[in-house]
Amino acid sequence: MPVHGGIERTTAVIIGTGLSGLAVASELQRRGVDSIIVDGLDLLGAGYPANTSSLQRCDAADAATLRERNEILRHLRNYAASHKLDVRNNIRALQLDHLDAGGPGSPAKQWAVRTPGGVLLADHLVLTRCAHSQLRRMLSELGVAAGQNVMAAMHALGMYLVGVGELITPTPKEVLRQAKVVGHAISAKVHPGGFPSRLSGGFALAAPA
Repeated sequence: MPVHGGIERTTAVIIGTGLSGLAVASELQRRGVDSIIVDGLDLLGAGYPANTSSLQRCDAADAATLRERNEILRHLRNYAASHKLDVRNNIRALQLDHLDAGGPGSPAKQWAVRTPGGVLLADHLVLTRCAHSQLRRMLSELGVAAGQNVMAAMHALGMYLVGVGELITPTPKEVLRQAKVVGHAISAKVHPGGFPSRLSGGFALAAPA
């Protein structure tokens, strides 16, 4: 929802419009959680590598895995189009800030995702395109120590990972599993009393047999 000053507010911002981003956005939409999906992450001027989307590749995938991935991606794109998900293919995040939120009842912190077109404010941030060296630096700057339970510390900050592997890109089935887990985690925070699926007959996040 656009507001004055080039600021838009949403529940979650998802970095990456590929399989991982569309999978978690579809899962969130099915659970009644709004999101904005942007193309990628270019954190420039702060020692971060540019064009981090190029770091997520599937070099080691065999032909069958690539076919499976492309089929799932086709279904997800159709789902995104038919359910009018807010996918911004040509918009990239230039800066990520974790800010004190204002107003009674607001979360203690809020994510501000700066893009060429303005700022996206959200309670939750999902990364699908991020180098591990970049992620470690970001977490360090947010006060997350290496010895902590990193995933739990990230979730406490409202930050989640989907499809980001240590060495290689996860399989399509693993990406869909991660999307379900993250969708459930965010939905549980947004709707603590439980929320029925918005679309009971919607796209099922399951890899084809």
